[in-house]
Amino acid sequence: MDVLLMRNICPAGKQALICFFISTIVFTTSFFSGSVLGFSSELWALTYWGPALYFCLFNFILRYCYKGFMYEVSIRSAFLGATFSLGIFLTSFDNGWRVFGLYTIILSFFHFSEFVSVALTNPRTLSVNSFILNHSVQYGAAAVASWIEWGVEYYFFPDMKSYFWLSALGVVMCITGEGLRKSAMFTAKTNFNHTVQFVKRPDHQLVTHGVYSLCRHPSYVGWFYWSIGTQVTLLNPICVIIYTLASWTFFRERVYAEELTLLTFFGPQYVEYQKQVGTGLPYIMGYIPENTGQNIKDDHWSY
Repeated sequence: MDVLLMRNICPAGKQALICFFISTIVFTTSFFSGSVLGFSSELWALTYWGPALYFCLFNFILRYCYKGFMYEVSIRSAFLGATFSLGIFLTSFDNGWRVFGLYTIILSFFHFSEFVSVALTNPRTLSVNSFILNHSVQYGAAAVASWIEWGVEYYFFPDMKSYFWLSALGVVMCITGEGLRKSAMFTAKTNFNHTVQFVKRPDHQLVTHGVYSLCRHPSYVGWFYWSIGTQVTLLNPICVIIYTLASWTFFRERVYAEELTLLTFFGPQYVEYQKQVGTGLPYIMGYIPENTGQNIKDDHWSY
């Protein structure tokens, strides 16, 4: 992340960083207070009820100090910081809660970093939706389904959640996927948007360098493997399969629609790019014009 970008981050981005880090420090201190000071009935209450009270206090202070957009950014960042801290605390357990803690860290940081990345690279499109916490009903349902599977399997088959080496593999998948997605955002800068664009802006350019020279849709590739990695981290065998199929179906349709638009925007320039670089997603070819289909690179696994 370049120093100049960090220096020039917009006010909402700075506010998000401040609230996330203050929240992380406060809640981490609260969660681990018992480990440091010893467990008594009073400290038990501080460890497990304290965070809820602190968050209510955070909300009161933020509501008093900020209004509108800045409040919405602040409270979401504070919430994600608290969730990140909870994940850190859960990783200190030596049972299945450890894998849920890793997952919580991954999930909270992903949503926070999405907002900050947009704030750094394309602030004119920044909104509370940039956290993508409300991505879609399907996204929320998929998350809840993964929590239910983890809970049911941990309750009935706790040994299933003790393969920490396999969970670590999922963490690596998530880190790699997120790294690829964020690289795409910082490479594309103002050309990146969370929604498919149907009207070409005067400054809209076709990005083919950096990670875009490896695959046409690095942000989707990163998110695809990140989503699967979250379920490997949770050691959820059923959701690994469901997430793989659901993500593949979603990105197949998304890539098709986006490439149809990109061909409209850039014409022969994009056709030439298609010939040289694959989508990066397994068995997803994107939109292929009929008269050039036989020439486009048929490499389903090209990254």
